[in-house]
Amino acid sequence: MKRTSMKKILMLFMLVAIISTLAVGCSTAKNANTEGTGDAAASPAAETPTLSLGLLPSIDAIPFIVAHSQGFDKEHGVNLAIQTFKSAKDRDVAFQAGKVDGLSADLVAIAIYNEAGLDVKITSTTFGEFDLLTGNDEIKEVKDLKGKSVILSKNTSTQYTVAMILKQAGLTEDDVLVTEVPQIPTRLELLKNNKADAAILPEPFVTMGKAAGLRVLSSTLAAGVNPFVLAFPQSAIDAKGPAIQAMYAAYDEAVAYMKSHDQAEYIDLIIKEVGYPDTLKADIKVPDYLPANQVDVKQVEAAFVWAREVGLLTKNIAAEDVISDVQFKK
Repeated sequence: MKRTSMKKILMLFMLVAIISTLAVGCSTAKNANTEGTGDAAASPAAETPTLSLGLLPSIDAIPFIVAHSQGFDKEHGVNLAIQTFKSAKDRDVAFQAGKVDGLSADLVAIAIYNEAGLDVKITSTTFGEFDLLTGNDEIKEVKDLKGKSVILSKNTSTQYTVAMILKQAGLTEDDVLVTEVPQIPTRLELLKNNKADAAILPEPFVTMGKAAGLRVLSSTLAAGVNPFVLAFPQSAIDAKGPAIQAMYAAYDEAVAYMKSHDQAEYIDLIIKEVGYPDTLKADIKVPDYLPANQVDVKQVEAAFVWAREVGLLTKNIAAEDVISDVQFKK
């Protein structure tokens, strides 16, 4: 009897030991699985970097807007945060306050930034256009502007463009009466209400002006002037180089998308974001955009020459000094 009891007790001890071993094994496996899950939760997939752009409501903003709306930016690994400004001065304030990484700028602005000690680089040219419009029936061509009033924004590419257009007509800035109006919509309203003889405007305000009976005297395209660029401070280029490259990949995909799709498929987006009136939908002509490319050095040099002539640039800064190779080799 004693032997039987002892045998039962030994068996009970063995059973307890086996259960304990199994329990420890399960607990270890469970802990291993839990720890693995914890590590994954503690190391989530890297977030898509954000690249903020300060743009003006003009046609050079359209590919960036389409790239974001179609999700091409995220497909290429960047989130474009686009802000639009009514004037170059508003854009500059936001840029200098660090609210945007990059901006649609002009060659005159590049000169001014670098004159002020800001290391701002051109990463590409953009597809923009300025038109010189008039509502004065006495003005048939640019040379008729002598002694007339012209609305523009001083110390920007609008002033530079007007100077180049006047020069080609045998005039100088001293031959016209310049009125400074930074806000683009205000320029159009003043011209429509005969408060000035001419004004320099981008799209969509050119189309709006022509619909109101204004006439185009000349343009950056006609004058062979292209001051439009995209720019980033060198610090942003150093910190977000891959994001900038991803932005350009998305830009090029947006250009391809617009070439392969009917304008009707994205025109409402342009009306909303760029500011065309819905009533002018049939009059809107989206440009035949090209893939992004680097700025022409000769364009930079010409703008810098003018900037020196008017006292905006005094430092010895060459065109090559303000061109980045983050996307395109110099």
